[in-house]
Amino acid sequence: MKVLLTGATGFIGNHVLQALSKLDLELVLLLRQPSRLESVNPSTEILKGDIETTDPKLVEKLAASDVMIHLAWSGLPNYRSLHHFEDELPKQYRFIKSLVEAGLKSVLVTGTCFEYGMQNGMLNESYITQPSNSYALAKDTLRKQLESLKQEKPFALNWARLFYMYGEGQASTSLYPSLKTAVEKGDKLFNMSGGQQLRDYLPVEAVADYIVALSLGAEEYGMVNICSGQPVAVIDLVRHWISQNGWKIELNPGVYPYPDYEAMEFWGDSTKLKAILAT
Repeated sequence: MKVLLTGATGFIGNHVLQALSKLDLELVLLLRQPSRLESVNPSTEILKGDIETTDPKLVEKLAASDVMIHLAWSGLPNYRSLHHFEDELPKQYRFIKSLVEAGLKSVLVTGTCFEYGMQNGMLNESYITQPSNSYALAKDTLRKQLESLKQEKPFALNWARLFYMYGEGQASTSLYPSLKTAVEKGDKLFNMSGGQQLRDYLPVEAVADYIVALSLGAEEYGMVNICSGQPVAVIDLVRHWISQNGWKIELNPGVYPYPDYEAMEFWGDSTKLKAILAT
């Protein structure tokens, strides 16, 4: 099987690349800057370019893959930026459409739990999406565009809706690396929000494995939550990381306000994901 991966130099993409490299696959990477990859299996085919390509030969090469795992997306972590639906959305749709029209038969795209909007509680894939920030709106719109495209040009579409994650290579402003940096600096206190918000977290390695499993599955699964299915208070998660790593630092909750673009208590329904993985 030939697998095309975009966004391989990103946080999630790097871990997906590592997961794919352990399998007996033909791997193709689309990279704007191949030099950003520190190491790669010599058998991996690297094609220089990005999602704005209009080169018919490159499009044909990319579309010759059996499946594309599409992670590339610019403009993060600024979720509110109008860039997401003014600039990124049309580029994303044109790119995927060009490959489908050139013969690509299967696509996995990563979505976001923010597509659910400000809904509280356990979030199921059947719920109506209510995106409340620009990034979520762009992702949700892309999904709907691709579902419409399927009516004209049939292809398999899997939409992996990501919740929260942590691990090596994450943006320095994210919770886990911020905590780790504070510990390494010798800070006595770690400033954070109140920490009472309930979230759904997974290590990024698990997220990468789930993405790979969905993309290589024999069926079309549609929308799937990539989540643990277990809510955890952020302050409890931070305490767990401190205990797990034997770090010496005290928490200083309540310094930062809670984000106003997400509900206080939400987590994913993992029933569908577990059923797929069990088959």
